[in-house]
Amino acid sequence: MKKNLTAVPHALNASQRAAHYGHRGAVMWLTGLSASGKSSLAMALEQALTELGYSCYVLDGDNIRNGLNANLGFSPEHRTENIRRVGEVAALFADAGLICITAFISPYRADRARARQSCGDAFHEIHVSADLATCESRDPKGLYKKARCGELREFTGVSAPYEIPEQPQLAIDTAREGIAASVTKLVAYVVRNVPLAS
Repeated sequence: MKKNLTAVPHALNASQRAAHYGHRGAVMWLTGLSASGKSSLAMALEQALTELGYSCYVLDGDNIRNGLNANLGFSPEHRTENIRRVGEVAALFADAGLICITAFISPYRADRARARQSCGDAFHEIHVSADLATCESRDPKGLYKKARCGELREFTGVSAPYEIPEQPQLAIDTAREGIAASVTKLVAYVVRNVPLAS
């Protein structure tokens, strides 16, 4: 029971962690439809930032559902719990002083708002805004095809809603520009908002 829990303070504070890593902790929350390019961008961003001297790690939707959230399905309630858990884990990464890059559809505004609340000022919402037609034409996993045939129920963009971010910190349209240009934008955003210590 929560009344029997006592938070244990850390010996290190945020300034000490920033001094160790050379930057503040942050969460780059990539949200968008399936096949919009979130995972590709997240992994490329992780590599580019590491080469610049950042300490970072990607939390990817499929990877997390194979482990931490393997017990969850795709009902609205389970989607909400999936994102709640990810938000809490991302907040821990940021608190530890790392750049946490997440790649989740995270279709509901309320769930993303809760993740923002968990992460505080470290949270940066990035909308990977490829339109449905583009994502469906890519369909690398064949999921849209299955959804259109009725094999997949509660599929975002087809039989379940995606609530577009109203005021994201950054929007990346992968339907209009390639991954290299998109990653360049993402890196510039991170460097501007989470600068390395000089």
